[in-house]
Amino acid sequence: MGNKWHERFDTEEYIYGEEPNSFIKSEAGRLRDCPAVVCFAEGEGRNAVFLAKKGHKVTALDYAESGLQKTQKLAEKNQVKVETKRANLLEYEAEADQFDAAVMVFGHFYGQDQKNVFEKLLKAVKPGGIIMLEVYSKEQIEYGTGGPRDVEMLYDPQDMLEWSRGHHIIHFFYGEQVREEGILHTGKAHVIQLVLKKN
Repeated sequence: MGNKWHERFDTEEYIYGEEPNSFIKSEAGRLRDCPAVVCFAEGEGRNAVFLAKKGHKVTALDYAESGLQKTQKLAEKNQVKVETKRANLLEYEAEADQFDAAVMVFGHFYGQDQKNVFEKLLKAVKPGGIIMLEVYSKEQIEYGTGGPRDVEMLYDPQDMLEWSRGHHIIHFFYGEQVREEGILHTGKAHVIQLVLKKN
């Protein structure tokens, strides 16, 4: 079986655009005391490059080699450095307490794998570190403005709150947002946002 993400990103065009996700852009100030940041499922690098421009030392993880190549190209264009690592996040062994913050935008995983990936985000950051993410909720299936067409790959807000138990939730949002990100995220969407401080 081929890597559909490698094939999807294997274009000249940045299919999700070159600008960062709106939520990451608006909340980036919360990362000012987080020098080392890892971006999970980073795709073509738009958020990683944005954070590198803010002065963070950024590591971008993705399963698609083409996405990592585009991340490097975008970093060069913006005159910043981003470390890229090819990683299947279902198999990736996160090194404990390695980063000051972990970011994930629209990481698409089946329901049985979502908690596993979330726990790797938590493991990767130091105590006191920040997790910041935006994902599509199960409601998104009715919107058709981006994301998986399989409801099993969308997220439940109750699950996310359960996974966050024992840590300090700084921001939690479940509802509609407009997302104009390249050709595949267009219009009103239904998302879950989380900013969490690891205890």
